[in-house]
Amino acid sequence: MARSGRRAGPTAAVALLERAEVPYALHEYEHDPAAASFGLEAAAALGRDPEQVLKTLLVVHDRDWAVAVLPVSARLSLRAAAAALGWKRAALADPRLAERRTGYVVGGISPLGQKTPSPLLLDDPARALPTVLVSGGRRGLELELAPEDLLGLTGGRTAALQA
Repeated sequence: MARSGRRAGPTAAVALLERAEVPYALHEYEHDPAAASFGLEAAAALGRDPEQVLKTLLVVHDRDWAVAVLPVSARLSLRAAAAALGWKRAALADPRLAERRTGYVVGGISPLGQKTPSPLLLDDPARALPTVLVSGGRRGLELELAPEDLLGLTGGRTAALQA
């Protein structure tokens, strides 16, 4: 895939894709600080189906962390995520702790290039798409890549995650 949009300084996610020589497209848009949903804003700004634009959520159980990646229009089932991870229960991570752990700000947390990587779960239906869009590491920056490449780079696996 060719890169598109104007190029900003590389984020850790972009640098990872470059080092791995994984094909991707870079999409930038003007982030609106008043937007109610970062993911739905990205889908609308880029003219993409919200099922193709994925959000990155961090979940925790005791001292264990994981990354759940699912469509921006979907709700995460914490019960399903916990079951897929072999945990008794899961909770969404505190946003400040998620920022500290990943090195990214909320609304720009990428599943790629995190400061402290965690196991990744990709929602099952996303695997069937030719490409998906995930945050590129800052608000207003999306990366488009094949779901198989996302799984390969993160060592992730798929699971049914929607509530």
